[in-house]
Parts: sequence; C-alpha cells; structure tokens
Amino acid sequence: MMGGNDQQAYDRGTSLFSPDGRIYQVEYAREAVSRGAPSLGVRTADGVVFVAMSRATSSLMEAESIEKLHKLDDHLGTASAGHVADARQLIDLARRQAQGNRLRYGEPVGVETLTKFVTDHIQENTQRGGTRPYGAALLIGGIDDGEPRLYAADPSGTPNEWKATVIGGGRSTIQGVFEDEWESDLSLAAGIELCVGALAEHDDEFGPEDLAVATITEADGYRPVPEDEVADAYAAAGLEADEADGADDEAE
Repeated sequence: MMGGNDQQAYDRGTSLFSPDGRIYQVEYAREAVSRGAPSLGVRTADGVVFVAMSRATSSLMEAESIEKLHKLDDHLGTASAGHVADARQLIDLARRQAQGNRLRYGEPVGVETLTKFVTDHIQENTQRGGTRPYGAALLIGGIDDGEPRLYAADPSGTPNEWKATVIGGGRSTIQGVFEDEWESDLSLAAGIELCVGALAEHDDEFGPEDLAVATITEADGYRPVPEDEVADAYAAAGLEADEADGADDEAE
C-alpha cells in the first residue's frame, strides 16, 4: 500500500523526482505531444522546410482555422505539435522576444538564442510548484548569418539542433525515413518532397489539402507555400491525390 501511495505522490507532483529519477508530469506532457498530428522540419542547402499535418477532424470545421505553422520574424518560423493552446502561449512568447531583440539591439535574434530563451521558460514549469509542464513541442527554424538552423524544443525544456526531425505522432516511422534519406545538399523542393513522402509512410490517407507547408530562406524569409505548389510536391513524392481523397470519402 505504501508503494502505491508513494507512486501517486510522485505522479501528482509537477516538481518532484521519483526514486528512479523521473518526473512523471513531464512524461505525460510528452505523451500529449505524441498524440498530436505530426509536424516535420528539414534543413536543406537553401533554407528550412516545415510541413505539418493540418487535417480537419470534422467536415464542418474550416480547415484554414487549424494553425500549425507560424511566422516569428522575417527570418524565423515555428511548427507546433500537442496542445494548441499551450503552443500558442509559447509562440506569443517567442514573437515578443524576437520583436524586443530588434527594438533593443537593432538586429534580428539568433535562432539558437531564441530557442534557448523559449526552452528556459518551458523548463521553469518543470521545477516550480503550482504549475504544469507545457503539453506542446515546437520546431524553431530560421536563417543565422546566411546559414539555415533548425531546433526542437520539448516539454522538458531541452533544446536540440537537428538536420531533420519530427514532433507529434508517428515519430519513429518518420524519423527513420529522415535518417535513411536526408542529404545535406537537398533543395527546398526536395526537402518538401522528403517530408511528404515521410508522412505517407506514417499515414497513407491524406491529400495535399491536409498539409500546411512553409519555407524560410535568406532571400525570401518566411514564406507559406501555396496550395498548388504543395500539390506539385505531393505528386512528385509519388502520391496520387484522387486516391487519398477517395480514402477520406470512405472514412466519412
């Protein structure tokens, strides 16, 4: 009985380590992220690519209202997974910091600097009483001195730099595709195709209309990719939109 009570005590505490060195609330927050739709980030030779699954859960929902990709600054963007409300708080925090850096120093904030500012804030919620960890993860990408950079921030507040990674559902499958197929000389178009193909390994019942895509380059900054270009990448990845649409119709 004592063991069960002790387990519950560590389970409910947001700032307590269990005897085996775990913080259960952080692990639960990671589980919340893993249950979300996947968001992918790839660093290419020309810039950073974000691709997110933004499929509506109901035919009555306006697909445009599902926001997974966000502009943080002219040279910075982010993709989210997990609890949308938690992610929006972190995105607003990142935007304010990026704006403040421009006002204070007259220059754009660095990708690594901004990521660590956000992850420091996330980490505070894992060691203070009266709070809970954020149930969201972010990919933060942009251009630093002409070079593309891509970071991931998880609910523990850990910042890691990546060449290609995914947050949300299907991580093991999608990350396996990245590890097999990512190359340093990828073009932006090839990066988008890689993401779409990796998503297809996880979920073969989606169409180009279910995807949100954005790129960040030195020349164009943050750029949402139009639907027709997304459809071209979908076809280039060897997928057929009609078959995916038919599968969706059958599911409905």
